[in-house]
Amino acid sequence: MNLVLSAPETINVCIVEDDSVIREGFALLIDGTSGFHIVNTYASCEEALPHLTQDAPDVILMDIELPGMNGIEGISRIKKARPQTNIIVITVYENDDLVFKALCAGAGGYLTKNMPPSRLLEAIQEIQNGGAPMSTNVARMVVQSFQKNRNSPLTSRETEVLELLAKGKSYSTIADELFVDKETIRTHIKNIYWKLEVHSKAEAIEKATKERLI
Repeated sequence: MNLVLSAPETINVCIVEDDSVIREGFALLIDGTSGFHIVNTYASCEEALPHLTQDAPDVILMDIELPGMNGIEGISRIKKARPQTNIIVITVYENDDLVFKALCAGAGGYLTKNMPPSRLLEAIQEIQNGGAPMSTNVARMVVQSFQKNRNSPLTSRETEVLELLAKGKSYSTIADELFVDKETIRTHIKNIYWKLEVHSKAEAIEKATKERLI
């Protein structure tokens, strides 16, 4: 009796990325690899959403910073319209706020654009097999968030500011990283001092570390 082995199914992939060089590079890599097929590429969520049913992608690679609708909103809309589609965020940003917003919106993976090409292909296969591909820093961030004190008086943004302060970053650098102005950072720090009942950066970091707030 001859056994007939079925060929592995091709994974259909869509890309939503406004940088044409990155978009085309990813498309060439994926489409040129056996077992993967690019069904479409788009520069924005607004372009991608109307074609979702027709494209029927298994996996979508999604940037966060996009013109018009951002990737977080795009992920949420895609998952409502097509819950079976897996979404991997591919971005240059690794801050807590964006990671958790993306995961809460329905992303199943989170990678940075500086990864080797082989990692992208592995991630697509991994998420299709039920995994959750993440860059090392993001995975560490997710683990650390579960280790933190859940009764923290600080908001997620205040926690993020304090973590960056603990890394020795200046107010200006923190403001740039979080896309806010320096005055907003000063306000967050005042609130942190008040909530933790401390009067200096060193005291705040020491108390937050001891109480596992960061």
